[in-house]
Amino acid sequence: MTLLTPPPERIYLMRHAKSGWALPGASDFDRTLSDAGFAEAELVATTAADRGYRPGVVVSSSAARCRQTTEAMRRAFGGTVELRFVDDLYNAPADSYVDTLATLSGFPSVMIVGHNPAIEELFVSLVGADVANRTIPEGYPTSGLAVLDHDGPEAEWLLHDFLIG
Repeated sequence: MTLLTPPPERIYLMRHAKSGWALPGASDFDRTLSDAGFAEAELVATTAADRGYRPGVVVSSSAARCRQTTEAMRRAFGGTVELRFVDDLYNAPADSYVDTLATLSGFPSVMIVGHNPAIEELFVSLVGADVANRTIPEGYPTSGLAVLDHDGPEAEWLLHDFLIG
């Protein structure tokens, strides 16, 4: 999996917070966050803001649960972060997330809010299986936020922090 050239200095990978079940007749795309999910999203967003994390742009799947998770981040960052909602991140492979990142070369830091398994696959491909297995041995949790740093053109991605709601 190829990433951007040049890459941003920092990537934030966030899986949407815990969602509720689909309502009868409703699509998976329209599933919203559960009450626990709203609390998770707010907790991670507040913790991220308190630690000084602030992406130049937040790109989110346009699915309802991702939009709601992204809104929690926007509130925590004071509403001045650029938001973009992308239909192609819903039910997409990790390569689609990489393609989306490639369109953001003008930003020193970017946040992706998306779905599993793509978020977890991208995380593993960037930091390696050993780091991923130590960090998330039971898989990428809902509202999990990985903070990854890249230092120079030949450098690897390094896990700086991992927040859980």
